[in-house]
Amino acid sequence: MPFATSSDGTQIFYKDWGAGQPVVFSHGWPLTADAWDPQLKLMADNGFRAVAHDRRGGGRSGQPWEGNNLDTYADDLASVIEALDLHDVILVGHSTGGGEVTRYIGRHGSGRVAKAVLLGAIPPLMLKTDANPEGLPIDVFDDIRNGVAADRSQFYKDLSASFYGANRDDSTVTQGTRDAFWLWSMTVGIKGAYDCVKAFSETDLTEDLKKIDVPTLIVHGDDDQIVPIVASGDKSSKLVKDAIYKVYPGAPHGLAMVPKFAERFNADLLEFARS
Repeated sequence: MPFATSSDGTQIFYKDWGAGQPVVFSHGWPLTADAWDPQLKLMADNGFRAVAHDRRGGGRSGQPWEGNNLDTYADDLASVIEALDLHDVILVGHSTGGGEVTRYIGRHGSGRVAKAVLLGAIPPLMLKTDANPEGLPIDVFDDIRNGVAADRSQFYKDLSASFYGANRDDSTVTQGTRDAFWLWSMTVGIKGAYDCVKAFSETDLTEDLKKIDVPTLIVHGDDDQIVPIVASGDKSSKLVKDAIYKVYPGAPHGLAMVPKFAERFNADLLEFARS
């Protein structure tokens, strides 16, 4: 299998499909690159080179004890981009992956980057603080940690409902989609999954957002039960200069895997990449 080697020696698995301008996808917690398969195929079918990696701690990547934080995630992304010598890259990040993309630009600059897409992304800060009253209280994230530590298998099965909006009366989410969420999540080691909660909830990415100097598309569902739009998309769209901001009415956090919302996102992604 193809791997890039991170600065601390961790092996980072990646998929590399198609040919053309590279589109590099970063996935959300607690998933793997497989969650992006429909979009990888879409972009490769339409003349782009589609790349996605498994974040350290899960999937086919290494599971080191240390390094489960946004700085290292961004450096791992850089390792993949540099190993493949990619330029003119379109970065696409969902949820924690959106934080990874944002921190990558803040930490490594945009010399290899042409555009960015943030989907249901965690920036600028998920945690509620005096300066960020729209965020979620620490108890929410403590409950996630407790769920991962106590019985992560059942926790992931339950989490899939709010992740995809399957708990809404008008939901069309299939059991297969929820099963896939559980399957991918269970390939993530408990240490990486546990540590990542702090990474995605307590990392302030405000200054990183301000450093984004490439065309940026921000997409968020207004029924996102995981990363509330008021603390994320609404704020990020004001911090990224000249960002295109699209709000999908009724869309959940994992909207790219829910057909009635995925169709719109795929069209928006393709249009933005071609523009």
